[in-house]
Amino acid sequence: MPEGPELHLASCYINTVCAGLIFSGKVEKSEVSKNPEVLFESDAYLISATSRGKEIKLTLVPLKEEKNTLPGRGRDRAGQSQNGPQQPMDLVFRFGMSGSFKLTSGAELPKHAHLRFYTKESPCRALCFVDFRRFGRWEVNGMWQPDRGPCVMLEYEKFRENVLRNLSDKAFNKPICEALLNQKFFNGIGNYLRAEILYRLKIPPFEKARTVLEALQHRKQQSPDLTLSKKVKLKRENPDLLELCHAVPMEVIHMGGKGYGLEPSDDAAAFEEWLQCYYVPGMRSLRDGNGRTIWFQGEPGPMAPKGEKSRKRRSQVNADPEPPSPKVTKPVPKRSSKGSTSQEKVAKQSGKKKGKDLVQGAENDKANEARKPNTRSRRKASASQESPTSEAPAADRKRQASARRSKGAAATAPRSRRVKAE
Repeated sequence: MPEGPELHLASCYINTVCAGLIFSGKVEKSEVSKNPEVLFESDAYLISATSRGKEIKLTLVPLKEEKNTLPGRGRDRAGQSQNGPQQPMDLVFRFGMSGSFKLTSGAELPKHAHLRFYTKESPCRALCFVDFRRFGRWEVNGMWQPDRGPCVMLEYEKFRENVLRNLSDKAFNKPICEALLNQKFFNGIGNYLRAEILYRLKIPPFEKARTVLEALQHRKQQSPDLTLSKKVKLKRENPDLLELCHAVPMEVIHMGGKGYGLEPSDDAAAFEEWLQCYYVPGMRSLRDGNGRTIWFQGEPGPMAPKGEKSRKRRSQVNADPEPPSPKVTKPVPKRSSKGSTSQEKVAKQSGKKKGKDLVQGAENDKANEARKPNTRSRRKASASQESPTSEAPAADRKRQASARRSKGAAATAPRSRRVKAE
């Protein structure tokens, strides 16, 4: 996720690549973006950028009116319209998780370029705000968010004063790792920066923030007899938390790159080599109260979330590909044309061997089939042996009874009587 150093590098990149470029026409927004339309249009304007913490501001400035204007036409060479000249416009960007700026060819725009500013040259180029996750936001005629504190990189003295003056704020009742993400006091600090800062000072991430910061109020003042060079050396050798909130981001800025270099370079490898704690093998990690992962070494501290280990164990059980053993219940045999096959399935499911019901081998299958009729055969036989009083009509029952009596008497009666009875 872009943090303070990345946004500052983006502003430096914009000012470098846009120096001497004249932009023209409308500002285009992609159809899929839910951000507002930028209703700015000028025949000639310039773009510059500034950053403050986790925000960056683009300023669009139309060029001044030229003397040789052509009245009566909708727009002149200086960007004037019938409604008067276009006024300068500020656009404030927050990068979200994947925002960035790129200057590309106008004919080959990046896939996720959601805002585009075109140059006046031919062939034209485009300054694009690229954001493949679409969490980034821009505000038309925007200003710095008032609830964000001074920038940890560019306004260090104001930043330090703002923190130490407001230690009674409820934000400092939380663990120090959570307080460092509060942009009201630490504007520009993000997830990887807080891990690196706390690691260097060996501060447990779940130590109470006020406990850590109150000690800075009573820090011993340096002797006035020390020279400036010695004071700087002592600060470098023994920095406090607020000093590292400024120094560590500045290290990233001085490293450069991060995708904003003018020439291709292996920025990712250099940055990974610079990291000492964040996602480094051997380090521990826990989720804080906001669900963000903090990387650290040693003990987490007294305010570590309770039950974090148990949550991990539960997630491992849920991730187990083998389901729990089912309860053993008496299975219901399935109807099958072969009784022996159905008996085999029942025996496998129940785990109980029933001697007469198990098939002893393929060589006995035919004997078993002859000896044991299948389910349907048994049902047909039982149906045929049922009392005729339940199925046959009354007349049929009488005929059947008389027929049985006739057959019984026929064995002893002479032939004439048998013929008569039939």
